[in-house]
Amino acid sequence: MKLFTSVFTSLVFIISASVAYSAPIKVLAAENFYGSLAKEIGGKYVSVNSIINNPDADPHLFSTSVKTAKNVNDAQIIIYNGADYDPWMAQMLASQSSNNKLAIINVAKLIGVKSGANPHIWYKPETFPALAVKLTLLFSKIEPQHKAIFAANLEKFDQSYQKVYQLIDTITRQYKNIQVSATEPVYGYMADALGFKMKGLDFQWVTMNDSEPSPKVMSAFMQMIREKNIRIMYENGQVNNPNVQTVLNLAKKNNIPVVQVSETLPEGISTTTWIESSLQQTLDALKKQ
Repeated sequence: MKLFTSVFTSLVFIISASVAYSAPIKVLAAENFYGSLAKEIGGKYVSVNSIINNPDADPHLFSTSVKTAKNVNDAQIIIYNGADYDPWMAQMLASQSSNNKLAIINVAKLIGVKSGANPHIWYKPETFPALAVKLTLLFSKIEPQHKAIFAANLEKFDQSYQKVYQLIDTITRQYKNIQVSATEPVYGYMADALGFKMKGLDFQWVTMNDSEPSPKVMSAFMQMIREKNIRIMYENGQVNNPNVQTVLNLAKKNNIPVVQVSETLPEGISTTTWIESSLQQTLDALKKQ
């Protein structure tokens, strides 16, 4: 009788454990900053894989592989930038079955940015908060038993992200309407949020598209630097070519501070810390002038 009771108890425990256990939701992010946020909201209840995660590589030069296709096929939730930044993802999704997909999130559509606009939407202040809410609702619908945990993670994220809004407010109050420029239009949305006037867009877009600027565009950009018509130069450190190096050297020669921005989340930090860092660098650079 004792043996039967023991076996029965063990079976009940095993069955209960199997019912309580749910496999992590498989999330695939085209860019690692979106993957990082998904992990921040989902915690141990999500398994996140990010495709573009090398901070030393140019994301615009990314090409797909068999491994990428397998990861896309296996994922239950897909997050990608949209706005023509990662068209390879849309193409892969169109060519595969979506039977196992619980959701496909085009972040640009989520925040109302259309095709043809500046695709670097992660520097738009409202992007990560909007995605955090979307992920919280989605995870809560898939695993309602963990709804309170997802909500708590969202609240924690929101509290942390207040630092970003505070820095934007500080910079806007003290330095609104100043002129800045960049090697690429990566920081365009944040510059708009700060009330900055972004100059030299012709050069930036040509560089982003891996093209050669015309002599006229190059000359005008360099003249802007020589005349010190800008107070900050933003550099996308993941892209370097002779033209970019020329303008950066000229900016440094003319004592124009260079602030680093990137298209990939650096290893070991959160999305909030990443965005906050660029704002703090901006504030520090302006204070020194």
